[in-house]
Amino acid sequence: MQHSVVFLDRASLQAEVRRPGFAHAWQEYAASEVSELPHKLRDATIAITNKVPLRSDTLQRLPNLKMIAVAATGYDVIDVDYCRTNGIVVSNIRNYAVHTVPEHAFALILALRRNLFAYRDDVANGKWQRVDQFCFFDHPIRDMFGATLGIIGEGALGQATAKIARGFGMKVLFADHPPPKMPDVEFTPFEQVLKQSDVISLHAPLTPDTRNLIGSKELRHMKRTAILINTSRGGLVDEQALVEALTQGVIAGAGFDVLTKEPPKDGNPLLELRLPNFILTPHVAWASEGAMQFLADQLIDNIEAFVAGKPQHLVT
Repeated sequence: MQHSVVFLDRASLQAEVRRPGFAHAWQEYAASEVSELPHKLRDATIAITNKVPLRSDTLQRLPNLKMIAVAATGYDVIDVDYCRTNGIVVSNIRNYAVHTVPEHAFALILALRRNLFAYRDDVANGKWQRVDQFCFFDHPIRDMFGATLGIIGEGALGQATAKIARGFGMKVLFADHPPPKMPDVEFTPFEQVLKQSDVISLHAPLTPDTRNLIGSKELRHMKRTAILINTSRGGLVDEQALVEALTQGVIAGAGFDVLTKEPPKDGNPLLELRLPNFILTPHVAWASEGAMQFLADQLIDNIEAFVAGKPQHLVT
């Protein structure tokens, strides 16, 4: 058979995407709205999506669909249960961002631990020019060496982040949390990690078990000098609770690359923060040139493996 492949949000991937090596028709759209999917996918046997949701009410109108190739590691935009029940194969991308996401996480950690943005703003506002000595100490500067990093999510990204942390001389704790689990990882109870860590970094998938994993209770268990880093999924953190924690000094800072809804066209409480101890970047931790090309190549590898009868990187 000739497959019909439809890429729903091609603009989300700034890399060269080779065409599959089997007979196929190819259609791509820069972006897609959910309301457009029954029309765009009416003949598709293979759908490629990064962040366009494919839920049961859409999928049940697509009898020809055999595979969904997710152009990301996270697959919370897919109704996996429906796909499993109805024989639709779902594959995702593995281990493509093992360098770029941990590097971004540590860029956030370093900036916050050393209060770089607060000092930058002071210089921009002329404060250095007005003091009587060669420097000033208005914001605490905390070393990485000897600090404790708590990691929630013990997969490839969490473990790569731990490797960087150990290079700085940090102590690393992996928090026990809802599945999935990796073998041969020594876990520390979740609440203990919250209490002991100077930095908490999130690297867990978004599932019903992990949604709002960090809320008011968890934030208040953290040290007042601790910072929270999220380069994973926005839904892992109660965003309003984080706003309150930052404005009330419950924790010392936070660095986020993700929000619950992206892009935040309808607003988000974190967008209103104008604090030097909060950094928000637009979901770009994954997006180095090398990582995107690796993703694009594996995306087509997954599709070719499925058509060859040897599907890989399955989530169903």
